[in-house]
Amino acid sequence: MAASAGMILIIAYSVIMGTMYFKQDGMVYFPEKEILQTPQSINLDYSEISFKTKDNIKISGWHIPAKPEKGIILFCHGNAGNVSHLIEYIRIFHEMGFSVLVFDYRGYGKSEGKPSEEGTYLDAEAAWNYLIQQGNLPEKIVLYGHSLGSAVAAEVALRKNSDALIIESGFTSMPDLGTKLYPWLPVKLLSKYQYSTISKIAMIKSHKLIIHSPDDEIVPFQHGRMLYEKASQPKTFLEIRGGHNDGFLLSKSIYKDGLINFFEKYMIIR
Repeated sequence: MAASAGMILIIAYSVIMGTMYFKQDGMVYFPEKEILQTPQSINLDYSEISFKTKDNIKISGWHIPAKPEKGIILFCHGNAGNVSHLIEYIRIFHEMGFSVLVFDYRGYGKSEGKPSEEGTYLDAEAAWNYLIQQGNLPEKIVLYGHSLGSAVAAEVALRKNSDALIIESGFTSMPDLGTKLYPWLPVKLLSKYQYSTISKIAMIKSHKLIIHSPDDEIVPFQHGRMLYEKASQPKTFLEIRGGHNDGFLLSKSIYKDGLINFFEKYMIIR
């Protein structure tokens, strides 16, 4: 009887592991197609843009100009929603005098295709290339990633040797985060996705700003601290308060002051 019960548990556990492995796409990516609002909602001019990736996927995005322009922020969003959820970020960056390029990964918003780890890297790399083709100087582009987007921005910073990288609410790696969420599963064995910023951060030469909140309910504060400790110089850490998705708003004055200090310290604002 005990042997039968043990076998049932083993089978059930195996089924759970198999389900977790094959259902990972739906657990990692939460794309939304509907565009809920645009920068016009906050009275900002913008252009709808599109560009092609190396694997010929059409990516959609917005360019929001600032005049005069101190620089341009290339924003890589998290694993849920689309560009229409970034209006408050756009507002803050515009108030600071920065133009913004936001884009949707493949499968999100109006972008074609289906998301994947390498796909998200190619999407962000294509956004960078688009800015360069439009005549923007590399040293004026700030790579900014939130949550999953922090891993995407870090990869592009490594590939393009950018001058400035900002990581907000970033995790060390997808398996590390999964282990925290599912401690009873062999996540590192099952994970198809790495998004391993921790293995790249020491090789990234950019000026780096790591932003994290101890109140983050999705990515533990420890992940931000570990990324900072592992990062090569030059680097700065900014502690904010509030949750994973609203910390930048709840800490708006601290957040903005931290960004301005970072930009001024590393001469990104010229």
